[in-house]
Amino acid sequence: MENGTYSEVSKFVLQGLSQIWQIQLFFGVALLLFYIMLLPGNILIIVTILKTPSLKSPMFFFLANLAFLDIIYSFVIHPKLLLNIIFGYRRISYLGCISQIFFIHFLGGAEMFLLIAMAVDRYVAICHPLHYATVVTSIAYWAMVAASWLGGFIHSIIQLILIIPLPFCGPNELNNVLCDVTQILRLACINTYTLEFFMFASSGLMSIASCILLLMSYGVLFLKVRMGSSPRKSKAFSTCITIIIIIIIIIIIIMFGPAIYIYCHPFQEYSFDKVVTFLHTVVFPLMNPIIYTLRNKETQAAMWKLLNNISYTC
Repeated sequence: MENGTYSEVSKFVLQGLSQIWQIQLFFGVALLLFYIMLLPGNILIIVTILKTPSLKSPMFFFLANLAFLDIIYSFVIHPKLLLNIIFGYRRISYLGCISQIFFIHFLGGAEMFLLIAMAVDRYVAICHPLHYATVVTSIAYWAMVAASWLGGFIHSIIQLILIIPLPFCGPNELNNVLCDVTQILRLACINTYTLEFFMFASSGLMSIASCILLLMSYGVLFLKVRMGSSPRKSKAFSTCITIIIIIIIIIIIIMFGPAIYIYCHPFQEYSFDKVVTFLHTVVFPLMNPIIYTLRNKETQAAMWKLLNNISYTC
């Protein structure tokens, strides 16, 4: 379709991680392994929580929702990544690109808000245990989950409202493994400085604010556990401190570090961008069950019991 002297772009080409076949194969195998671990692991988490009567507290309700978000994320993002990296299928339609941007920001935003809700839940449970039952009621945690989904949806819709009107007249090559606002804005045929600043405010600052809130919540928990420790509880205190430190490190380096890097530096192209995008897209959903579920002994015991029952039935 002609638009003045330019032809309107209807497809984009994702250049992938590398032109070297061996590097592509390495990342493709890594992605496949992550996908194989991610999908069954999150399904097992949800089934375990649903089938175990003792796992009916708000914390496990949040965990089940987090696992559900990761499952949707793996269905809508990872198959296209596999096609791109392993099979070299790098073309994506304009509608497919817009859809990818929508789900990346919708699910990513919902996860960030849900992690904050989980941190609030843990803060009330540990710092105000006597008021926990009256504060975190069924209405309250359902409202927090609904607000997380709604927040992610609103965040994503804002991105689309700003991107859809943009004219694309060529070139149509995206130097990455998926579509995102940082790449799309570079291809627009107009000056996008104002949009870049707004995208930084909506995505970059949201990532920074979420990271700071989570770190503050775990910092408070760290101090609370430390102040409440005694010689009898030294072993439990040491274990709890270790877990908190691990969570803080993973939050900064793996979860929010890549997102802050992607959306907070100027929308210019760097060779390291696509690797950071890959790690953030693939590793971030896998970390959630590892941090928030598999470190919980009660959940581990319930999972083993469920697996034993299934194997016994078979």
